[in-house]
Amino acid sequence: MSVGKGSKSMPTTVERPKPFLLPQFCKGCGRCIESCAKHCIEPGTEVHPETGLIPVVFDLENCTACGLCMSACPEPYGLAPQPESTFELEDPATLFGPRPIPPEKPETIPDTRVPLGSARPLVVKGTYASAIGALLAGCRHFFGYPITPSTEGAELMAQLLPRLDGAFVQAVSEVATVNMMYGCGGAGLRAMTFTSSPGFSLMLEGISYMVGAEVPGVFVNVMRGGPGLGNIAPEQADIKLACRGLGHGNTHGIVLTPSTPQEMLDLTMLAFDLSFRYRNPVVVLCDGYLGQMTGKVTLPERMVAPGLPDWAVWGDRAHRRNLIVSIQLSEPDLEKHNEYLERKYAEMTANEQRADLFRCDDADVLVVACNTPARMAKGAVETLRGEGIKAGLFRPLTLWPFPVNQIEDLLPGAKRLVVVEASSGGQLEDELRLSLSKAGLAHPPIEHVRHSGGILPQAAEIVERVTASRAMRREKGVPA
Repeated sequence: MSVGKGSKSMPTTVERPKPFLLPQFCKGCGRCIESCAKHCIEPGTEVHPETGLIPVVFDLENCTACGLCMSACPEPYGLAPQPESTFELEDPATLFGPRPIPPEKPETIPDTRVPLGSARPLVVKGTYASAIGALLAGCRHFFGYPITPSTEGAELMAQLLPRLDGAFVQAVSEVATVNMMYGCGGAGLRAMTFTSSPGFSLMLEGISYMVGAEVPGVFVNVMRGGPGLGNIAPEQADIKLACRGLGHGNTHGIVLTPSTPQEMLDLTMLAFDLSFRYRNPVVVLCDGYLGQMTGKVTLPERMVAPGLPDWAVWGDRAHRRNLIVSIQLSEPDLEKHNEYLERKYAEMTANEQRADLFRCDDADVLVVACNTPARMAKGAVETLRGEGIKAGLFRPLTLWPFPVNQIEDLLPGAKRLVVVEASSGGQLEDELRLSLSKAGLAHPPIEHVRHSGGILPQAAEIVERVTASRAMRREKGVPA
């Protein structure tokens, strides 16, 4: 309404609505109590029968309708400015319309192999080789927390991923790291982390969730001395953890054990393939010496351009029906899920046993070793062969599943097994013994050469152990 010249405008009074409470939506948090200057709101004393919570109570006699209590309320329907008689909750179907029905099942977009072109070999340390392998495998998402002696791998990913339209996130902790990997893997994307022994321990709960929810992800664990914080020297301290303690419940994951920078690259690439093939975390297990050791690395002929699996929670209409979850509240449902996981583990065991054999065809002394100790063991085998002793190196490339099928073929000709490892208590030997026992295989006597705390077995020690045992057997009249 316009007002003529010389006339006075009439004041307009707007009556502000006072709040009213829907007690079934009140959690009794007390934020509205703190916001009210007139003390119109007090803590309640009666439990609401629908919620089991205690809502606040109002006395609006002194209320000025300032609205601060409504602003403070975190519940969208807890406090409302309308009179209660006219307030109605709206059905979401009315607000947003009928829910669209996506197709029954989205299509899988397959991976493609892209020619890499010719490139000269690189001379890089083990952690760098693993990072390069991840990039060539199509990984564009890294989550991690720095920890010696694995940090250099994360640093290289931090440098390269932004240039490749990738994402590098330094998490606030190892616990945050594994949960970020859960989310990324659940979207069907390739994610990885570098860690070391104490950090890997912190990730185990999240890894168990990933196993239960069938979420892929690659964990490169550069082992160091333990227990506790231990030190940053090389050790094979996490074999037991990776093979038998991968989180709570019925959990297993393929464990790959490289021994050279070249294998750090190759087995990291393989890890991504296996992780998505079985929808399960995969561990690349190496020691601190290998992580820091520099070596020659030849790049593959092709790299991976990843597709998108049909099960991914991608966020679009086609994948709307997909669900990633590890909780099964019904006991029969959880048992059924564990039985399904057991069948998947059996498939991994049947198909993914890998080992490298060096001069094992006629060996009567089998030396069993992996990671950096396998390099010393290989030198010892060559020395023993020079002395006329038929020694061979059996090198597991998978610790879980242990390559028992390959060693079974060698047992009839073997008179002794010598396990070489950098861990106390014989963690590698335990894996060997357990696998032989489960397979029901008779085996010759098992001896060992061990160090821990960051001290690696040396080739001369292995030679001395084999030759000393051989001499003792001859003295006792036992065939050497």
